[in-house]
Amino acid sequence: QVQLVESGGGLVQAGGSLRLSCVASGSIFRMNVMGWYRQTPGKQRELVADITSGGVVNYADSVKGRFTISRDNAKNTVSLQMNSLKPEDTAVFYCYANRYLDYWGKGTLVTVSE
Repeated sequence: QVQLVESGGGLVQAGGSLRLSCVASGSIFRMNVMGWYRQTPGKQRELVADITSGGVVNYADSVKGRFTISRDNAKNTVSLQMNSLKPEDTAVFYCYANRYLDYWGKGTLVTVSE
């Protein structure tokens, strides 16, 4: 059974940086797409960024130029480098992976203070 485990969330001041990491364990197969979504109370979960096994990336407009997604196919890991963080980036960030089925992590809280 595939499990996604996130790490790297926390509290940071506006303008600061954080790096999120996620490992997909329990599978010997490469995930097709891996990525990050985020959710705030009362709002739908939204895509932040994703990346295919071939390296094609996709970013939400709100994070372009500030966030960078990367992955290690051999280790089934995906990371999100977040720079120039803003208070509106505060959310629970969820790792996502797909290989015929969708898999989700439990989420990691990112809080950006003024």
